Amino acid sequence: MLKWLAIVLIALLALLQYRLWLGESGLRELAEVRQRVAALEAENAPLRARNARLAAEVVDLKTGLDAIEERARSDVGMVRRDEQFFWVPDAGSDARGGPAP
Repeated sequence: MLKWLAIVLIALLALLQYRLWLGESGLRELAEVRQRVAALEAENAPLRARNARLAAEVVDLKTGLDAIEERARSDVGMVRRDEQFFWVPDAGSDARGGPAP
């Protein structure tokens, strides 16, 4: 009787080990999921950085007039009444013809 109980327990242990290592939702699938998660995290890192920059810009635009003024000057070319505007060709570009960093 004890011999059969030991055989059943060993068979049950072997079955559970098989499911753990090779079966559905086992360790192999866990490793694949972790690899996919790492790839998606790497893909999302630049997007998170961009979102942080945009959030900071939104806060600047909501709280201070300096950011709005800077945006109006660079994007629209607005000049205050007490200023004189001098346009210098190619002053804002590098040697390759692109905008300066």
